[in-house]
Amino acid sequence: MTHFDRFQGTETYIASDDLRHAVNVAVALERPLLLRGEPGTGKTLLAENVAHTLEVELIRWHIKSTTKARDGLYIYDTVARLHDSRFGDGDVKDISRYIELGPLGKALSSPRRVVLLIDEIDKADIEFPNDLLLELDAMRFRIDETGQDITAAHRPVVIITSNNEKELPDAFLRRCIFHYIEFPDRQLMSRIVRVHHPDLAEKVLDQCLDVFYGLREVPRLRKPPSTSELIDWILALKKSGVSLARIGGGIPFLGTLLKTEQDMASVVKRGLA
Repeated sequence: MTHFDRFQGTETYIASDDLRHAVNVAVALERPLLLRGEPGTGKTLLAENVAHTLEVELIRWHIKSTTKARDGLYIYDTVARLHDSRFGDGDVKDISRYIELGPLGKALSSPRRVVLLIDEIDKADIEFPNDLLLELDAMRFRIDETGQDITAAHRPVVIITSNNEKELPDAFLRRCIFHYIEFPDRQLMSRIVRVHHPDLAEKVLDQCLDVFYGLREVPRLRKPPSTSELIDWILALKKSGVSLARIGGGIPFLGTLLKTEQDMASVVKRGLA
């Protein structure tokens, strides 16, 4: 990189000052940006908007409990090769025909810079992050079956999300720029809602926020309502024709905000719905 890219958020993604600084530092230092925060704080959406700002492709790698680091580099389809060897379809000697690059492999082999999202890294085995260290440091890898070495022409912007389900190894953390996305305060949330509901009257917005933050203060909720659920709830109210100005004597469409029967029972018990 020859300059410090200035991510300021976008028209559809309102970022706090601290988050903008974290993104810009990670891009400038060419280090992975590790994001933590409760679900619904916009960790995944950030990658989409960084890619939009930089005008580059976004490559997504959604991590599961069974995901292995090698899967992100490439997959050697031995089953297809065996099939072809038995039925005579194609040249089985050309092993490269059976190599499919994974998300990390595509990011490193791209002729242009890309944004790579490694989503929910803490879902994988505890050794998974350490297995990525060499490739993330060196920005190259080798396809053992063909002997081909692939080196990144441009270091990708790597954004990694975690829901803090398990601790990540220290060696991995040392290589990352870390940022914890705090849940938006009322002022920032007002700006976020305005992006999605620009025609909402100020008084109505205040009343919706009163209900929303009131729910989040209920003790021991298993899943407090998130930003996306607030936006959906307001949309449900608008589409149903419910007068937003009269919200208060109970919460209509409570299932849009709360997602477990235990949480709904806690709210009803307290007379909030």
